[in-house]
Amino acid sequence: MRLSCGEPIVDQLATLLTLAGVLLLSIATPGPNFVIVTSTAVASRRAGLATSLGLAAASGTWALIAIAGLSFVVTHVSWIETALRLAGATYLIWIGAKMVWTARQSQPLDEQKQTAASGWAAAKKGYLVSMTNPKAVAFYGSIFAVMVPARAPTWFDTTVVALAIVISCGWYCAMALLASHAAVRQILIRRKAALDRAVGVLLVALGGRMLVAR
Repeated sequence: MRLSCGEPIVDQLATLLTLAGVLLLSIATPGPNFVIVTSTAVASRRAGLATSLGLAAASGTWALIAIAGLSFVVTHVSWIETALRLAGATYLIWIGAKMVWTARQSQPLDEQKQTAASGWAAAKKGYLVSMTNPKAVAFYGSIFAVMVPARAPTWFDTTVVALAIVISCGWYCAMALLASHAAVRQILIRRKAALDRAVGVLLVALGGRMLVAR
């Protein structure tokens, strides 16, 4: 149940600051989103940034869902939560297996960069990974939904959605830029085959863990 909102503007601003801090901590915690954006950015900075935009769009979508009160349905109707978890697990396993297979084929980096160059495909991948991430379901369906006041003014709800998008975009774009920085990228490229295998196995493991989770 969301908190009621008959409070002064100062208290509402304090709530927004608290929400921003909690959002940043949640987004900065490593998980499938972090793995996807950094591994994509190594092959292509453009694709990594596009993936970040997809992740940011998903954060905005989840914030809208929480504000609309639908997060209660998602987290309390068991088959919906199960369907999201299974879809997310399957998608992560598929991406991970594809990365392992690509690493085995030793695809040249230029060819991988060409493949990763589609900004729309990268953004869509980021969006789907985040929308089926159990961590996002748990966060927006519990802590976030409770912290956003009920019957809040339109400006407050709009600011909350904007915060979710901006904080997510800022963090993941920073991670994409770091992973694609010349010095960092050269180190990662030298170990790219091993890195792709490791990331692929990690994604498959995360997907497998989601499949057996209760």
